[in-house]
This record gives sequence, structure tokens and C-alpha cells, in this order.
Amino acid sequence: MGVKRIAVIGAGVSGLGAIKCCLEEGLEPTCFEKKSDIGGLWKYEEIPKSGNLGIYKSLTCNTSKEMTAFSDYPIPDHYPNYMHHSKMMEYLRMYARHFGLMKHIQFQTNVCNIKKRPDFSSSGQWDVVVETEEMQKTYIFDGIMVCSGHYTEKYFPLQDFEGISKFQGSYLHTWEYKHPDNFVGKRVAVIGLGNSGADVAGEISRVADQVFLSTRQGAWIWNRVWDHGEPMDTTVFTRYNRAVQKICPRYIINRQMEKKLNGRFNHANYGLLPTHRILEQRTVLSDDLPNRIIIGKVKIKPNVKEFTSTSAIFEDGTKENIDVVIFATGYKLSFPFLSDDSGVLDNQYSMFKYVFPPELEKPTLAFIGILQPAGAILPTSELQSRWVVHVFKGIKKLPSRRAMIADINRKNHQIMAKGSKKILQDHRRVTFVDYMDEIASEIGVKPNLLSLLLWDTKLAKEVFCGPCTSYQYRLQGQGKWDGARAAILTQRERMLKPLRTRVVKQSHLSHLSWVKSACVVVFFFISVVVIMHITSH
Repeated sequence: MGVKRIAVIGAGVSGLGAIKCCLEEGLEPTCFEKKSDIGGLWKYEEIPKSGNLGIYKSLTCNTSKEMTAFSDYPIPDHYPNYMHHSKMMEYLRMYARHFGLMKHIQFQTNVCNIKKRPDFSSSGQWDVVVETEEMQKTYIFDGIMVCSGHYTEKYFPLQDFEGISKFQGSYLHTWEYKHPDNFVGKRVAVIGLGNSGADVAGEISRVADQVFLSTRQGAWIWNRVWDHGEPMDTTVFTRYNRAVQKICPRYIINRQMEKKLNGRFNHANYGLLPTHRILEQRTVLSDDLPNRIIIGKVKIKPNVKEFTSTSAIFEDGTKENIDVVIFATGYKLSFPFLSDDSGVLDNQYSMFKYVFPPELEKPTLAFIGILQPAGAILPTSELQSRWVVHVFKGIKKLPSRRAMIADINRKNHQIMAKGSKKILQDHRRVTFVDYMDEIASEIGVKPNLLSLLLWDTKLAKEVFCGPCTSYQYRLQGQGKWDGARAAILTQRERMLKPLRTRVVKQSHLSHLSWVKSACVVVFFFISVVVIMHITSH
């Protein structure tokens, strides 16, 4: 049997990782990208083509570079910890050049249709119809990796807002927003408090007469700069913290985290206190929002009850004159290229571990990067791709259909048991470290803490206490990278490099006292034993 041919749909961050993983395992990938460049959403376009979702000019990563990097290609040490989209594009280009990915991509090619071949039950093959320059062509592939992401179609619920048809001002979705130039002196209502809503409201408030940020439920607000000036996610997403969370009751974790965030500013006083606990729904990352609220440029309002020709009436009865409405209402999944009779997905997009549709006779179709991890999407989708190519090659087999559906149902029940409200992406939310370990276990690349503790104590301490970076999943097993150990032990240096642009005299006092260090080591031993016990059962 010849080399298996794999179709990769989309050349964004997930697609690039998928191409590389295919090459790494000896598969033959062909990537179809409808745009003329790589990067997906990260490719900024001042005037996006019709139907192409875009980003705004000031967009900066919500995850730090060490947590965002591909597992065998660290981001340059002089790059800022939180990269502007232009820096992210530079990194993606370097990655594509380094691993020779560009020659496997067909640009300006739209995937029109994918459909099972007549002999699918035995071959697992697909017919893929693509269109380029108004010419259609059909290919046959042994496997398909859908890497189009979850920002494929804007969610624009105008029908939920009474009177919007009478509104004489302008309105738009955040995907159309590029920069604040068009909002000088305007009174703007931003509908929706997610990451985009917070960013856009804060940015526009610097030039607008007034910004009103409308939210149904409020939100817990995080910021990029954390304790001691370190990137937030490198401090929060560690195996040490995850071990503590597994041991402590959930209500204690909720209380401690909420106390931490309220210590920066009281969410109730700022009109942001949500009705849900912090672990129940996605949180919002915004460095600027509380600053804009305290100087009065952004006013937090409840949900809009209705619009008039010139104003918005909120559910608290207040009425404000409005010139522009920006809907930060998010996105929804859309796979228009899936044949209607393919029987691939149900209306909930149920997938085994958020990757494989359980109903297919052959596991030759996988969806990459359409979940909502608490941390970075790039390393998560890369690990998914590593698992997928193992399944495509037959190295790893999936459970039975019944077992996969049972796993999907169990996860859905767990989400509901934790009190999550039924919102658009809730059923695809995952805990970063847990999910990474879960997929890594499928292919035998989850780091062995006990082995590391016995043979490489220095590395073990950084793996357990330091940020859970993707390099950890290149220490062992298939796809092992010789540079993984060095990348882990030097990750703190790469975090500090772009900050130390003015050299100052260092204190000789250690940041961690010997008492705290001893406690961490003791807890490390205990946690390893507990985690191994839990895993064995």
C-alpha cells in the first residue's frame, strides 16, 4: 500500500501544525487554503474579502509566547511575551519555512464539498471537490483534517434585539471592526462582554464621546501581567496548581480565585460581577477595561431591552442616545463543505475528545482546534494532530462507537454537573493541562513525573512547578525532540529577555525562600504519588 494522502483544510495555526505532523509520520498532506497566505485569522486585512472573517489592527495574543509555541520550535527569545498579530505572523512564517510546509499548500483554493466514496466502509476514502479561479477539481484522499477553526461564521443575533430595524445609526459585528478612527466623537454601544468586546470597547473609548458596554451576565476579568510581573498563563497553568485544584474542594478554588481577581478591583463596584462562579464559564482577559471604567469612558450596562431610532433602552430602564452599535456576539461553527447526506455530525457537533466523529465506519475524518481550551489553542491543536496522524496510520486505534459515545455523554454530564450554563461554546470548554495530558496519553507522550524525579530532578521540578508548555510533550515517545529538555529549562530566560531592555542591579535575595522551596518539593512528591494512584484507578 502506498503513502496515505491527507487533505488539510485551512492553513491557519492548526492547519500548519497538521501539515507538519503528517510529514513527521510519513503521510502526504495537501492543504487547501482559500486565502492567498497562511495564518488564517492572524493574517490582518484592512479590507477583508467578502465572507472572510478578520481581526482588528491592535489585536494582541491573549496567551504568552512560551505557552503558545509549537512543541519543537520555540518562539525567538527577543519576541515580546504577548505578541502583536504581526509578530505571530512572523513566527508562523518562520515555522513554515523551517519545516518546508509551504510547498504542500494550495492557496486561493476553496473546499466546496467532501463526501464519502462509494466504498467508504472498506476504504475510508473521501472525494474532495475544490474550486480555484472558478474551476472545480475532485481529489481522492485517505484522510481529512478539518482545520478551519471555530471562528468560521459570525454569530449575529439581530432577531434578539427589538427595534434594531428602526435604528437609524450604524451597526456592525466585531469581525468588521479594524481600528477606532471611524468612532471619533461617537456614542457607541458594544453588545457582549467577551475578549473582543472588552478589547474593542476599551480601544474605542479613547476617541469616542462615550462607550456603553452591555452584558447579560457580567464576567471575571483577568489581566496579562500577573504576580511579580510574570505572564499570567505561565503562572496559572502549571502541574503544581492543577494538583492543588484536584485535591481542594471546588468551592475553595472558586473562592480563592475570585478573591484574587477582586483584589485587583472589586467586580461588584465596577458593575462586572457575574452571576456564575469563576470556574463555571469562560473568563475575560483585559488589561485595559477597569482603567477605562474608572475614568468614566466605558460604562457597564445590562442587556439591551430594545432600540429606538436614536437610542438604546437597557433592562434597568435607563436610556442612552447611541450613534453606533457593535455586536461582540461571537462566532459559531460552520462546515459548509460537508455533504448533507454524509452522516458525519449531529446538530451538537459531538466528537470523541472533540476530534473524531463517532458515527463513521472508518476514523479517517478529524476536526482540529475547534474546542475552547482555557489556555492556548496552538499547542492543543498540535497535540490533536499528532494523535490524529497516529490513528490515520493505524498505529493507534479508537475505541468502539459505543465507547466513544459513552465518553462524549460522560463529559457533557460533567460539564452540567459543574454548574455551567448552556451557552454556545460551553460543551467544548476544556481544562488546559488535563486535556493536553489526556491527548498525550493516547500517543504515549505524557511526561512521566516519577521517572523524571528519579533521573533528572532539575527537569522534574520545572515540569511540575513551571508553566505547562508544549515542550513537555516532546520529552519522550513518538516524535521525541532532542531539544525539548533545553527548551524547558531555558523558558524562563526567554520570558525575561524582552523585558530586560534596561539592565539593573539584581538583589542577591532568592525569590523563593528555602522554606517555600522545601514545601514545594514535599508537595511535589505527594502529588506524584496521588496522581499515579488516581491514574491507576
